[in-house]
This record gives sequence, C-alpha cells and structure tokens, in this order.
Amino acid sequence: MQNSAEIAVIGLGNAGLPLAAVIADCGIAVMGVDINEGRCLAINRGDNPIAEEAGLEELLKRHGGKRLVATPRFEDAAGCRTYIVIVPVFVDASYNPDFAIMKSALESLGKILKKGDLVVLETTFPPGTTENMVQKLLCRSSGLLPGDFYLAYSPERIMTGYSISRLREFPKVIGGRDEESGMVAYQVYKRFINNLHLVSSSRVAEMIKVMEGCYRDVNIALANELFKICQDMEVDFFEARDKANHQFCHIHLPSTGVGGHCIPVYPWFLIKEMEKREHFSHCRLLRAGREINDEMIEYWAQRILAQCLKIDKPLSSIKICIKGITYRAGVREFYHSRNLALVKLLAEKGLDVYVSDPLLSEKDIWDRGLRYLEAEEADLSFDPFLLKFDYLKNGEGRDK
Repeated sequence: MQNSAEIAVIGLGNAGLPLAAVIADCGIAVMGVDINEGRCLAINRGDNPIAEEAGLEELLKRHGGKRLVATPRFEDAAGCRTYIVIVPVFVDASYNPDFAIMKSALESLGKILKKGDLVVLETTFPPGTTENMVQKLLCRSSGLLPGDFYLAYSPERIMTGYSISRLREFPKVIGGRDEESGMVAYQVYKRFINNLHLVSSSRVAEMIKVMEGCYRDVNIALANELFKICQDMEVDFFEARDKANHQFCHIHLPSTGVGGHCIPVYPWFLIKEMEKREHFSHCRLLRAGREINDEMIEYWAQRILAQCLKIDKPLSSIKICIKGITYRAGVREFYHSRNLALVKLLAEKGLDVYVSDPLLSEKDIWDRGLRYLEAEEADLSFDPFLLKFDYLKNGEGRDK
C-alpha cells in the first residue's frame, strides 16, 4: 500500500477512529493502523463501524479510503513522521494494569520508528508510564536511543457518541518526555486540535486524565450514598440535588454503579501505585469510592426484591425485566457494565429475570446467554438508567 500520510493513528477503536477522521477533516493525510482487517476494509469503503458516534459517518464517507486510509499492517505506515498510539489498557482480575495490547503495539511500532519521528500516546494509564515503560519498549524494539525520537502524551478526553464535538471543542492537554518533545508535539497537534494546552511534562498530562476519572468515580459514589440516605429518610433526592448544586457544588447522579473502560479503571492505577509504596492511607477515599459503586448492584437487587413482594404472586413466578444492559444509555458497550452484572446477580438469587434493550435485538440478548422479554409483558420492570420501576397490575402499568 502506497503511503503519503504524515500522521499514523495506531488503533482505530472508539477513540482512535474519531481522532483519525478529525485529523483527515483538517486536510492532513492520515494512515490508520488496526489489527482488525474487517474494520480497515469498512473504513476504506467509507463505512462507519461505530453507528452511535454522531458525525463520524459523514467524515468517513468524505475521507475513508482517501485522506484517511486504514491498514492492518504497521509497515504500511513506515513513511509517517508522527505516530499517535491509542490502544486499550485494561486491568486484570487483581486490578493491576494489563499492558499486553499496548506492549504489542509499541513493539510493532518500534520496528518502523526512525530518527526524528514523534510518538504521542493517548491511552490512559498510570502516571510515569510514557517516560518509563513506553520509552524503554520503543528503544528496545527500534534500536534507537531516547534522544533519537520525540515522545509525548496527550490523553483522549472524549465520550462515545460525542467524540467528534469533544475533539473539536473540549480542552485537550499535551506534555512531553522532555521540553523539546512537548514543543514538537504541541506544534503537530495544533494543526487539528483547537483548544490545546501544553503542560510541563508527560507525567503531568497522564495525571490530569487519571485525576479527572477519580473525581468522577468518587463523586458518583457520594451521589449513590446520598441517594440511599434520602431513600431511608423519605427525601426526594433529585429535588434536593437540583437545589443543592450551584457554582461550588456539583453532585453527580446516582446509578447502578460505574461501568465502561474509563472511570471504574483509573482509580486502580493510583490505588495500586500507593499499595506498592505501602502508602495505604493515601488512597482510602479512592478505594471506598470503588467499593461503594461496585456494591450498588446489591442495593438495587434488594430494591427489586422489595418491589416483587408488593406483587400478589409467588416470588418464583414473578417475571422481572431489566430495561438495558449496556454500561451507559445510548452506547452499545458492555465492559464492566453494572447493569449486566445486576441481571446476573438477580439470576443467581433465583429470580425469574429477563432483559430488553433498545440497542440490542432479541437475538443479541439470547446470544449473550440472557433471556429476552418485552418490558410490557413483565410483572415488574426496572430501568437502570432512570432508576425507575414499573409493574403491571390488572393489565395496567404503574411507576413506583
């Protein structure tokens, strides 16, 4: 494949593909690299593999296979001078960062890295990763010295469904391994990011994104705890929250917990680092927030059971429908979905639980090993996004 691209985006998932499309829309030739060959073919046809991403379909129709070319082969991007890496980092069963995908991508990138190239990481990971693990891997696989290439970090700050507008409007930070790397990266990114801020180092840039995720996780935990207290004290949480929030107070919304690749993962980066240093008292709030949010499915399971007891039928014959199993409304993603975990918990408790979801077909639900039922046919339905119950009595639905 002939490559005239200036910039390569490594990883064309929910974060990488919108970024590549925005770069192309700014008049810059970009090469996208992704191991999913089917996704690459679709992009080159101008097809959109992320249906819920507003504005992406239009950009791919305009630039797919033209200014934006996708390939599963790293060697096709060997002529680029800037490489933006945006592949996932998960946590393992013990909540330690799992760098397997990242390491594989960096090793492949190192084989085509040249003197004077710029590498920018966008994946969220623990502060210090860019200047340590990333640099070592790139040097080892390329044979280059640290000073032979520029290295920087600019965390993605998008939200699936709104990624295009976020990239064009939302503040974005960038920081280098050293001052020169930061300046070089800043000049490149200014060509396609309007609201860009240069910070003193890659370590600071890494911490900014992790801090943001930790703040949101702890705030949601606070909202969940206040919601439960309001229920106990017969106070309308939502009315109280509406008037409590102002310039100096921003209480988030309660939920069934926190899901997705981001917010429930980032606190563990800092918790695990503090545990390594035996500074256990430095992460008590972060750990408490994680525990509160993950335990919310047990709280809602008990609430659902209490609603079942209001129905004049044997508990074993009450059909319960959970109206949504994605981790967030409007997004077809399931990683760490607390709504999916709630369904499984109810089944473990022996309840007759079913699922409906506006983003999934009946077949999709059955293929996941779950049982499908229209909410209107259930004795009790629960909307995990609105936190509302609806049950049937004499053929009439009622909100409780």
